[in-house]
Amino acid sequence: MTDQKSLFQIIKGVLSTRTPQPVRNGRPSYRHAGVLIPLLEENGDHKVLFTKRTDRVGHHKGEISFPGGSVDYEDASIEETVLREVYEEVGLPGEEIEILGRTDDILTLVSNFVVHPFVGIIPSPYNFIVNAAEVERLIKVPLRVFYPGRSESKNLSLEFEGISYKSKAYEYKGDLIWGATARIMDNFVHIISHKLPLLDGH
Repeated sequence: MTDQKSLFQIIKGVLSTRTPQPVRNGRPSYRHAGVLIPLLEENGDHKVLFTKRTDRVGHHKGEISFPGGSVDYEDASIEETVLREVYEEVGLPGEEIEILGRTDDILTLVSNFVVHPFVGIIPSPYNFIVNAAEVERLIKVPLRVFYPGRSESKNLSLEFEGISYKSKAYEYKGDLIWGATARIMDNFVHIISHKLPLLDGH
């Protein structure tokens, strides 16, 4: 059985040995955003923290996503963007987050954002201060839900600008994780699965 510390160290080791793949043929019109894949341990279970967005945000209303947002001119780096946005959305300061590395960039189909995902460990338990204007609620999903072959994994058919797309999706306790968020998790699990044993119940 892989414990919490060694699991996170395995993930850190895997991410440190590879270069994140950029979006190919990126256009100057694409905007950039950074998100955090927040990992935590709760009651012996390894989980990922997501946010359900409100209907008042500018993009991806009502969807389940990662904490994060658009890169501002004032941000010195995309990692700084991620830490700033996490604090603004859920009240978790950057010094409480241990960044483990990055995964591959993802392009959103509708909003034309190039999303740069970072992976980090967050404390648990933690008294999050949710920004009610942006976040409806927090959702914790076991990491095992995203492993290949799980019944929670689904494929959705979506249409954008007259073109049909197949989208990876995950359903957990009535919540549907799809779109760029699902593709980021699919990519993350694909990256780590080569070195990470499938944990029984964890």
